Amino acid sequence: MTRIAVLRLDFKTRQYLKGSLWFLPLLGGIAGAVLGLLEPVLTRGITVPLALEYSASTASSLLSAIVGATAALTGFVVTVSVLVVQMATNTLSARYMRLWYRDKVLQVLLAMLVGTFTFSFTLLAGVEENSVPHVGVSVTGVLMAADMFLFLFFLDRFVHRLRPVAVAAIAAAAGLRAFDAAVRATSGPHAPEVVRGPLEFPDEPTMVVRTRGAGSIQAIDATRLIRFAQERRCTLVLNHAAGDFVPAGAPVIRVYGGEPDDERDENRLRQMVVLGVERTIEQDPAFAVRIMVDIAVKALSPAVNDPTTAVQVIDHLEDLLREVGQVDLSDTGAPLDDMASGLVVPVRRWADYLTLSVTEIRQYGDRSIQVVRRLRAMLEELAESVLPERREAVLRELARLDEAVGERWRNTVDLDLAVVADRQGVGGPASGAHSS
Repeated sequence: MTRIAVLRLDFKTRQYLKGSLWFLPLLGGIAGAVLGLLEPVLTRGITVPLALEYSASTASSLLSAIVGATAALTGFVVTVSVLVVQMATNTLSARYMRLWYRDKVLQVLLAMLVGTFTFSFTLLAGVEENSVPHVGVSVTGVLMAADMFLFLFFLDRFVHRLRPVAVAAIAAAAGLRAFDAAVRATSGPHAPEVVRGPLEFPDEPTMVVRTRGAGSIQAIDATRLIRFAQERRCTLVLNHAAGDFVPAGAPVIRVYGGEPDDERDENRLRQMVVLGVERTIEQDPAFAVRIMVDIAVKALSPAVNDPTTAVQVIDHLEDLLREVGQVDLSDTGAPLDDMASGLVVPVRRWADYLTLSVTEIRQYGDRSIQVVRRLRAMLEELAESVLPERREAVLRELARLDEAVGERWRNTVDLDLAVVADRQGVGGPASGAHSS
């Protein structure tokens, strides 16, 4: 296996383990069993206070109770997790599940419970009339207490993080982290050239790298792609951005110039673009926006009819869009004809983020005064806070909002209310309103 293949495997393995609910519990179970077996060796020479000495029957009873309690509590945590899946799928967004099952508190709690179970069970198997693991029994009590406190923390976290506004806040924070990472990756001295918008290819490529399977682009190893381009004195052009779904056999990299080895280099380049069954936020900040918009749209469906949730989602969308709109990035990359070697990657423009954030909420929420007023307040705020060259896109969205509101509310008595900006939707100190 080549080094590049190892890097690709490492990324895919890391993505899998981040969302795995069995890996940390497996490590916890192994650690508990090993510590249980080593307890006589580790506690040799330790003098135990009389108050912490146990008879064989008492030790067996305590360990048996802890084994049963940890098994039951583990089952309860799993049941709660299943309920989260059902609730999130029905009321939030199925895409949110990727954030939920990566929650480290859930994984650590399961690891602690399984570790306590195996530790207690191993000690229980070694209890004899003349050989009682006094220290081990006391440790299991401490572990059980820690498990209970961690479970209460998990339950509190679970209850609070299932609120739609909390989910929107989590998604927005993840999106901002991913965007900041993307900005750093495209602003260094050896960063790839960024192209926003349609990409025109000069002449014919010397090689086209195609996918072997279908999937969404989860990651691009830009550092090694640039190194490859410099070694071969060629220009690499990525056809798709992170988050795009590509079918099997689709071209993903076009090579211009240089003299690449058709077979070896094609395999090498293919392994620098990682595909998966679904998008990830790590190199795809727009996926966080997608999650938030899904929650807002579901709240605006006739079956749910919860515009207040949509307004709360818009709050966090505004925060993310404001940060993105204040980043000074060039909207054009270097012409391909001027590049001796390097990497060209397509990325989203500011207008792409804005369109994704606003369009569907406007379409499904134009019948709600709350939503249209909050959207107007967000757009007016963005028009003032983003970079001057970004304002035109915001003004276009405001014009679309005006048309949608006019079409929906023209013949109603609430038209004057629908055209007013209000950061709370309805009930806030709306701009343009006059106190009497």
